[in-house]
Amino acid sequence: MRGNKLTSLPNQTLALKDVSLALTGGAGRVEILKSVSAQIEAGEIVALTGPSGSGKSSLLAVAAGLERATSGSIRLLGNELVGRSEDELARSRRSAVGVVFQSFHLLPNMTALENVALAAEIAGAPRPLEAAREALARVGLSPRAGHYPSQLSGGEQQRTAVARAAVARPKILFADEPTGNLDSASGAAVRDLLFGLAREDKASLVLVTHEADLAALCDRVIRMADGRIIA
Repeated sequence: MRGNKLTSLPNQTLALKDVSLALTGGAGRVEILKSVSAQIEAGEIVALTGPSGSGKSSLLAVAAGLERATSGSIRLLGNELVGRSEDELARSRRSAVGVVFQSFHLLPNMTALENVALAAEIAGAPRPLEAAREALARVGLSPRAGHYPSQLSGGEQQRTAVARAAVARPKILFADEPTGNLDSASGAAVRDLLFGLAREDKASLVLVTHEADLAALCDRVIRMADGRIIA
């Protein structure tokens, strides 16, 4: 397996070394990430910032095992991701990784409780419904558990998505512009939830954001441009 020479320290949740991502389309081969190296410590809250097209969301996707890197090494909780199959990547992130997207991605034909319970079941929770109820309580949505996404406000949908991501109490949470589709009040509530859950569970949190105020609240900021880390 590639990347065995990279040693992850005991307090290191994520370690990337010389990670590249190239996609081939109608315009030919495009380099999305170019030899990116970074580390995320256990319990650390880190913001990924940079202009549109700088590679922030792509870096989050390969780090979370949602996208397969072209080369390099990604050690997530001590497990090498580069070179793994899609099924192996899915198993690697089942209960150890939670992801929150800008557009919620809730299943419209399931209630809030059912959306979260499905994630708990996939993560291997012995009592998915019980775990889902607890997760919704943690984000203040117990009274809305039986409602469908179309019956929830944008802020409530994103809080449901946060509950889904955190239901298995993962060691690392990834959030891609989690407040981007929300008004300022709802965005602040979601931000506080993510920070609070990460700290309560002693989990790392990696946030893609273009909001300077949100980035300033993080422990550290990683700035990207043109597929590279610049600061």
